[in-house]
Amino acid sequence: MIASGPSTRDTKRLGKQKHWKFKQRKTDKDMAKIRILLADDHTLFRQGIRTLIAAEADLEVVGEASNGGDSVDRANELKPDVVLMDIGMPGLSSFEATRQIKKNRPETKVLFLTMYDDEDYLVEGMEVGAAGYVLKDSPAQQLIAAIRDVIRGGSYLSPRMLSQLVDDFRSRIKSANRLPRFATLTTREREVLKMLAEGQSVKEIACDLNLSVKTVEAHKFNLMRKLDIHNKAQLVQYAIQKKIIKIPNLA
Repeated sequence: MIASGPSTRDTKRLGKQKHWKFKQRKTDKDMAKIRILLADDHTLFRQGIRTLIAAEADLEVVGEASNGGDSVDRANELKPDVVLMDIGMPGLSSFEATRQIKKNRPETKVLFLTMYDDEDYLVEGMEVGAAGYVLKDSPAQQLIAAIRDVIRGGSYLSPRMLSQLVDDFRSRIKSANRLPRFATLTTREREVLKMLAEGQSVKEIACDLNLSVKTVEAHKFNLMRKLDIHNKAQLVQYAIQKKIIKIPNLA
């Protein structure tokens, strides 16, 4: 019995399968990876991050920098999608380096990767254009997630930093619900405040209000303590800001 070859239908099906497999291999191979520049002054840390990123199919490290100035130069040269920026490197500050990178190449995302859980650093980082702030003691997958989030146009904060911001916001709300400092002043203290801001001396105020000098001194001490004012210049400035007195029109 003579064995028959594959039918036309089988041949077409096999051809489609081969074409699909070839297309899939080509797509996987040619898939654009997220290009990353590492900026950190510790060689061992950079090596560790490079190893971590190498395990991700969609990420690749294209270069390294060990100081702020070098990170700007390397970013201009390599045109990375993401810069992982340390804080506290020698030379040019990381914040100034970030500002320059964003100015030269706005599409590059900068992620601060740092040991400092400091709100001031976080705020400064956001002001110069960073897309996220990741702490170095974060789990590896948080860093990977942060990189992918910023590439999609999002922002990323380490959960601990986010928690600090929430706590700070809550404390600000509580403070806002307290009585304003001016509301804690007595009627007499407000009178003394206005007269002092207008330039009257303690003796003059005592005479005008028919009080003893010691009593006026006590009112002055109490109102300055309540308002956290420490000198005459601050007192005048406060009175102007609160519209207790008006700046004379010199025109």
